[in-house]
Amino acid sequence: MPELNISPAFTVGDIHKVREYHYEITKNMTTEERRTFYKKGADEAERKIREIKKQKNHGG
Repeated sequence: MPELNISPAFTVGDIHKVREYHYEITKNMTTEERRTFYKKGADEAERKIREIKKQKNHGG
């Protein structure tokens, strides 16, 4: 699968690219596999958010 290239401006077109990219990745997955795939991504995003907040609260 080709790499997902998002513009620095993050346009509406980029949103479509992300949706198409995720569709291609998940189209043959079972419901449980999709659930696991999205949970893993959500967990990683939450971890990054906590890390950023921690850095802001401790001055960087």
